[in-house]
Amino acid sequence: MSLVELIVRADERGLAASGLACLDRCVPLLGGADTEADDVLRPLWGALTDEGGDWGRPLERARTALAAAVPGAPGDEAALLARRMLDGAPAGRAAGAAVREWADACSVASLRIHRLLDRPEDSAPDPAGPRDLDAVRRAPGPDGGRLQGLSPLVAAELRRQITVLELLAGHGAAGLRGARDVATEGRRVLRAALSRRARGRG
Repeated sequence: MSLVELIVRADERGLAASGLACLDRCVPLLGGADTEADDVLRPLWGALTDEGGDWGRPLERARTALAAAVPGAPGDEAALLARRMLDGAPAGRAAGAAVREWADACSVASLRIHRLLDRPEDSAPDPAGPRDLDAVRRAPGPDGGRLQGLSPLVAAELRRQITVLELLAGHGAAGLRGARDVATEGRRVLRAALSRRARGRG
């Protein structure tokens, strides 16, 4: 099943978890070198554990906590994409179409971020690349064909997005721990990519 199909079939919790996981992986772009930013989204994960969890207040607290975060270089597209993920989050996770649109937008933005960080000329305009991201998201499995021609960071991010959606589809709330583990692993990968980029600029 393609990534797009998984998003279409996901329920509200799965969609919120999918978007949140993308944002969580990219939060180093909003928090600079401050590792405390890693935990700023923890209350939002907690809000997904039950049907009536409060999503709006922890979202506002996260936005406030990250409002003063310094992004990368001026005009850094990766940081701007991460900021849009946070700013675009719906006030309620049960917002129907709004949650689906946010999850889909986060999926695209996170893949674009990883493609930007995979390129040494990360300040250049983001090209279409060897594989158009929309085609990649619509490609069915198996992974051998779906991942062919993708750069390492993009391929790994695609796998993570699929894994999160499959965990929530198969296990519901019980899949949240695994989904958060996937996000944590991806955050470490992205932070390492940012370190390499900083060394290259230096």
